[in-house]
Amino acid sequence: MFQKLREVEQRYEQLTDQMSDPSVQADPRRYASIAKEQSGLAAIVAAYREYRETCDALEEAQVLLSDSDQEMRDLAKGEIERLTPVREDLEQRIEVLLLPKDPMDDKNIFLEVRAGTGGEEAALFAADLFRMYSRFAERMGWTVELTHVNDTELKGVKEVVILISGRQVYSYLKYESGVHRVQRVPETEAQGRIHTSAVTVAILPEIDDVDVELREEDIRVDVYRASGAGGQHVNKTDSAVRMTHVPTGIVVACQDERSQHKNRAKAMKLLRSKVFEAEQEAKDREMRDSRRAQVGSGDRSERIRTYNFPQNRITDHRVGVTLYKLELIMEGDMDELLSAVRTYFQAEMLKAARGESV
Repeated sequence: MFQKLREVEQRYEQLTDQMSDPSVQADPRRYASIAKEQSGLAAIVAAYREYRETCDALEEAQVLLSDSDQEMRDLAKGEIERLTPVREDLEQRIEVLLLPKDPMDDKNIFLEVRAGTGGEEAALFAADLFRMYSRFAERMGWTVELTHVNDTELKGVKEVVILISGRQVYSYLKYESGVHRVQRVPETEAQGRIHTSAVTVAILPEIDDVDVELREEDIRVDVYRASGAGGQHVNKTDSAVRMTHVPTGIVVACQDERSQHKNRAKAMKLLRSKVFEAEQEAKDREMRDSRRAQVGSGDRSERIRTYNFPQNRITDHRVGVTLYKLELIMEGDMDELLSAVRTYFQAEMLKAARGESV
């Protein structure tokens, strides 16, 4: 590990020197590429340097334990007690930072929310989740574009797809795929009984042309007139687009734009992401025994979380974390929840890398 860290530090210093080179600064594209690579190594280098400083301080304290001055020995003992857990934490943080990076982490995503069991209450909760993720995206400084929505007369949504663009969007939200269960008293419930409904969420990285090649002859395109809740027309032209990937049967739709051309472009991006996801799921099924740390992390059929409104409680069943701040989370304050989920899966990957049982 330490040989790898030394190599990373040397590379970081080389990149830093290159960024000071006038010829590099004169080439914006090259400078941006070097700066991006350097930025990606910065956290590892900072942790490694802090680790070295901590180890040096511990060695000095160990030497002082044999000092003739009792006060110095006591100070050394206190430093050892303070720095030992710091060193252990740094070791684990470095191990996590050295894990192979998910090549999708920097991708934008399509976030798809679908109402499941529970009728209109499920549709209302799907709309609530859509707003929750949109507000979190705004807090992160990301941009949100509506791709497709099938709403209901009571302001719920049967299905909604949005494109979220920004820095490391997939990295933050990739573990949100799965079944989200809600327990609350519906607005239409006269007797105050708690109902349980379910919504599915899918996180699809936005895939480039080079990642997935779609043949034109494999795609069927239908255009139709976009309509809103209750049959109200969004516009009076056939601008909505539905695309079917014939080999897989995957269907996507886009009706948010008034321009058929723009809807077609958005639908193609979404279709590419869904075909990529299907290909990855097929590969995952073949490799599941050797990838046990990832089982459950993206399965749309698995219940991952429960939102209990009467108790203001949210529980992530994979991680075993319960927070009593549901109201804040539904307003987009998801940092603590998402951090717990990411930390859990990083620990699972670290176990797998060490060859431990997962």
